[in-house]
Amino acid sequence: MQYQSTRDSRLRVSASEAIVRGLAPQSGLFVPETFPQAYLNAWKHLSYPELAQKVLAGYLTDYRAEFLKQATESTYGAAFGGNAGRTVCVRDGVYALELWHGPTCAFKDYALQLMPKLLVEAKHNLGRKETTRILVATSGDTGKAALAGYAGLDGIEISVFYPNAGTSEIQRLQMVTQRGENVQVYAVEGNFDDAQTGVKRVFADASVAEELEKRDIRLSSANSINWGRLVPQIVYYFYAYFRLAEQSVIDWGAPVDFCVPTGNFGDILAGYYAKQMGLPVGKLICASNKNNVLTDFIRTGTYDARRTFYKTTSPSMDILISSNLERLLYHVSGSSEKVAGWMQELAQTGRYTVDPDTLARIQETFSAGFAGDEESAAEIRARFELDHYLCDTHTAVAFRVAETCRSGAPMVVLSTASPFKFPRDVLSALGITAPASDFDAMAVLTEATGQKAPKSLQELNSLPVRFTEVIAPDEIRAAALR
Repeated sequence: MQYQSTRDSRLRVSASEAIVRGLAPQSGLFVPETFPQAYLNAWKHLSYPELAQKVLAGYLTDYRAEFLKQATESTYGAAFGGNAGRTVCVRDGVYALELWHGPTCAFKDYALQLMPKLLVEAKHNLGRKETTRILVATSGDTGKAALAGYAGLDGIEISVFYPNAGTSEIQRLQMVTQRGENVQVYAVEGNFDDAQTGVKRVFADASVAEELEKRDIRLSSANSINWGRLVPQIVYYFYAYFRLAEQSVIDWGAPVDFCVPTGNFGDILAGYYAKQMGLPVGKLICASNKNNVLTDFIRTGTYDARRTFYKTTSPSMDILISSNLERLLYHVSGSSEKVAGWMQELAQTGRYTVDPDTLARIQETFSAGFAGDEESAAEIRARFELDHYLCDTHTAVAFRVAETCRSGAPMVVLSTASPFKFPRDVLSALGITAPASDFDAMAVLTEATGQKAPKSLQELNSLPVRFTEVIAPDEIRAAALR
């Protein structure tokens, strides 16, 4: 399996090279040149680690089978407490794929507990000995999951950049209390797009690469712009489908819809890859919050980031530039020239419009909707009072949008974070006055619902804060060179 750049299809690299590089030249993204075939009947009874090994083997063809077996078994075992890919019925025809039972209580764990192993092995495959410096822009959950995955690894350094005052207090503490001598965390003035744009500029800056090369350091990324971050997420779409079939919720081969709370478009794109491999996916429903640039694009074909940026109660979705959409545009248009042109328009004008054929192909698989903070809060309360199901603010957005996009097929909502990561907002949604402290709010939420906060979140309050530096977006380059 070879990988191409979304902005220059003539470029061909191996999976290992794509994962080590992170970003292609001219800020392109690496995509597989083909979609491997899924063997549904042979895979349907596999455990989560076994299934992960099969899916990854189709894409990472230069990785040893023994390595993939060991890596998936060690990743998806004890760290997820036996809950990897857990799918539960919320109400008739609607299911939650709970992706927050890992060590940092967010869906990013599925990729970022495995991705460090993929990177180390990729360097081994390529005979690379240099230090890898990873730069990560995060709207909340990616930062902690990446820090937890890469902390303490030999030959790896990681710097995380998050929007100052743009995450929940729990998310911030998860990052700034991270242990490890090879980690660094910076708050960036502005929003996630400012942080992400700053990091992308560093990758595109030849002078940065030249300076780091003198120190035997090369840059890579742990954001979903890196293929090694995206490919593990394909697995849980298959696993959820197989569990529904096992429970006789669906007839074998019948379609299932998935509704995904979406920010950078990586998680929902993994569902697209699963469908291209042969999984019977009906619709992929892109659920946005008030920053609904993706909703407008999927409905109209015009991507316009020139709009007000809102800070919402679902901060991981507070994004106006969704990087992984570029991968979808490449697959459906079949043209790196078109994609490069659209991305140049976006950089220069803040908007672009795709051709009618490209839009029609997107709409064959994707639909979209959005929900504001009030609707999200109402959904949290409704799901708890009517279905005895407690969800976080991001998942609530998806539940609300899913209800407006029902097709008659079973609907799986991707539940992406523990409600205890956003305890004050969840309490307020339940009509309970929230204490000023997130940790006091956790205790009240436990008392009100009978559900316990994950131990890893409860412990944050007692950990020392290690990182307090706040930088401007134009200082990201200097931070990357430290």
